[in-house]
Amino acid sequence: MLYGGDYNPEQWPEEVWAEDAALMKEAGVTMITVGVFSWAKLQPGPDTWDFGWLDRLLDLLHGQGIAVDLATATASPPAWLVRARPEVLPVRSDGVRLEFGSRQHYCPSSPVYREAAVTLARKIAERYRDHPALALWHIHNEYGDHVTECFCAESAADFRRWLRGRYTDLDALNAAWGTAFWSQRYGSWDEIEPPRDAPGPVNPTQTLDWRRFCSDALLACYQGEKDMLDEVSPGVPVTTNFMSMFKALDYWKWASREDFVSDDAYPDPHDPEAHITAAMNYDLMRSLKGGRPWLLMEQAPSAVSWRPVNVPKRPGLHRLWSLQTVARGADGVMYFQWRASRAGAEKFHSALLPHGGTTSRGWAETVRFGAELAKLGPVAGSRTEADVAIVLSWDSWWALEQEDHPSTRLELRALVASWYRELWKRNIAVDFVPPEADFGRYKAVLAPNLYMLRSETAERLTRFVADGGHLAVGFFSGIVDEHDHIHLGGYPAPLREALGVVVDEFWPVPDDASVRVEGLGSATTWSEWLDVTTAEPVASYAEGPLAGRPAITRNVHGEGIGWYLSCHLPSALGRILDEAGVGPVHATPEGVEATRRGDHLFLLNHTDTVSRVSGLSGIDLLSGATVRGELELPPLGAAVLTPASETR
Repeated sequence: MLYGGDYNPEQWPEEVWAEDAALMKEAGVTMITVGVFSWAKLQPGPDTWDFGWLDRLLDLLHGQGIAVDLATATASPPAWLVRARPEVLPVRSDGVRLEFGSRQHYCPSSPVYREAAVTLARKIAERYRDHPALALWHIHNEYGDHVTECFCAESAADFRRWLRGRYTDLDALNAAWGTAFWSQRYGSWDEIEPPRDAPGPVNPTQTLDWRRFCSDALLACYQGEKDMLDEVSPGVPVTTNFMSMFKALDYWKWASREDFVSDDAYPDPHDPEAHITAAMNYDLMRSLKGGRPWLLMEQAPSAVSWRPVNVPKRPGLHRLWSLQTVARGADGVMYFQWRASRAGAEKFHSALLPHGGTTSRGWAETVRFGAELAKLGPVAGSRTEADVAIVLSWDSWWALEQEDHPSTRLELRALVASWYRELWKRNIAVDFVPPEADFGRYKAVLAPNLYMLRSETAERLTRFVADGGHLAVGFFSGIVDEHDHIHLGGYPAPLREALGVVVDEFWPVPDDASVRVEGLGSATTWSEWLDVTTAEPVASYAEGPLAGRPAITRNVHGEGIGWYLSCHLPSALGRILDEAGVGPVHATPEGVEATRRGDHLFLLNHTDTVSRVSGLSGIDLLSGATVRGELELPPLGAAVLTPASETR
């Protein structure tokens, strides 16, 4: 198990480094990330390089037995570059060019930025590829965190090149974009611009393609550095740190270009359900590479510095949430950052070594958890098996949240989270899968929303049901194709065979209202005028214009069952999961999370009360105690049980 965090030695006098390295050793740190924002120090001028300080740092860390996750330092271009070539700075949709003075101030399509970034990364790789401390390459930092798009002339030209690659000719583009509407037809490629601010709604397919392009433009920046690292430093794994379930970048596509997935996660200690959202994000990270272990690259030891109110983690919460990442597939727990900064925008962000030094509460927790994490070595490399999959499509996400829909209240991340919460409460293991996944591995496939649905995906989902699978589909799904054109023939046209229903009309629920469903409670956000063809209603609307009409349906198709939820009522998933034969990892009291990696059972008590879990057998890797029958977990307590034979 890796343990450590970001280290920014350039912020400190060199005499502090030796103290830091010794304290890292004391805390049980095994790996440190360095160089993330060091471009200006490594390259003080266009033709000037300074690697001496980094040489001494890597030698120092290696002397303490600490491995290095070496960053390419390309996330924050230096002042000399942007002053010499101001066109590298990004431009907003209203034409305003953003200035130097923060970070990630670059146009993703800028050839000047890309060339400078690859040149810097190559210099670093050539110098340190054989250094014994080098364990990982860390490209850039949190792509898309501040700048996900740029509307400058260079980006416009790059967008046109991307469109040529996608459509080949203008007739195909005009057909895909539906430019017969509002006289938007293009007669030449040069007439096409990014979807900048306009008098009214912008063409939705143009906007959708822009979202696709922006993800690909940033991916091209990453790929340029990755190709170089693979050439200069083959065999050293390469990653870039994701930001959990992040809308702007298609992480399925990105993860396929990484050697392993790493993530930055910052659950809010003030949010009573933060641990559920975090679990969802971690399951996604595990799923992005088909279940392979991943690395938590950043989290906060306590409070962050960028929320309106930055609540710290109370005693025990840092430990519990860190163990949760391991429970859901992480083979390492890293932090931002090692030593708390004295200056800059993040000077109030917590660190493994706080401003108060080694006498602080935070330092005591740093040392204590480092020792505890080291006990979980047997867990490393193990995987999680799941019988349930949630379909997640970035294309559909981007298309769903456009303007001029029946309701602008539909947010995919919130819809997915509401379904995921029902699985978490039942301790049911779940994978996330892309639309092109092999669904046959699962007993149940859940699609909280698939507004955009390709015909081939619908065919495979229908076949999954016919072959004996259980498919549950949420409202406003199967509406458009990959060009954001309506599937004709009645919603959800591509899935009507599997679901046995026809949606006659959408009936979104206003913000201050709800609609009661018999036996299940009240639904918010959405409802539909639903007709059944081959399906049977299992719950009906109990009031309003839809009273007596089907709300949730069950359709036998072939050997399986297709369920449709025409309203926002995730609690209805209980029956669906039961019929699919999906059971919990382990039965626990409310608020106690149970997950399994290989033969290792994690039990995490997210409540403020003592909880007792029964039916257990094994040895707790954390305490060393043998458990037979019942285990008592204190508030925020945890246990990791492994079969007795595995500890010998």
